[in-house]
Amino acid sequence: MSKHRIYTMNFASVYPLYVAKAKKKGRTKTEVDEIICWLTGYSQKKLEAQLAKQLNIEAFFAKAPRLNPARALIKGIVCGVRVEDIADPLMREVRYIDKLIDELAKGKTLDKILRKQ
Repeated sequence: MSKHRIYTMNFASVYPLYVAKAKKKGRTKTEVDEIICWLTGYSQKKLEAQLAKQLNIEAFFAKAPRLNPARALIKGIVCGVRVEDIADPLMREVRYIDKLIDELAKGKTLDKILRKQ
């Protein structure tokens, strides 16, 4: 079975789209970075290094230092699909970022987005 084409996309080419979506709604690149670092365990410096390496999405997640266990609390619909029902683990990780960036663009606070109690 062939991989979904999104897995071979360069994460560094998708990243500016996340930033643009956030900025369009008055949010910042710093907030986008905080979300990605929270989800993946990358530090800011390591995130920037991974972006410079031009890794594809599959490699970006494979090299993530520590996927946040609280990501299981991310629920909702992205692209017409309920995130928690996605069977493919890598696709679920991709949609987690999509969902969190959507929440940022909709004006939620970072505490709520990062599932802080």
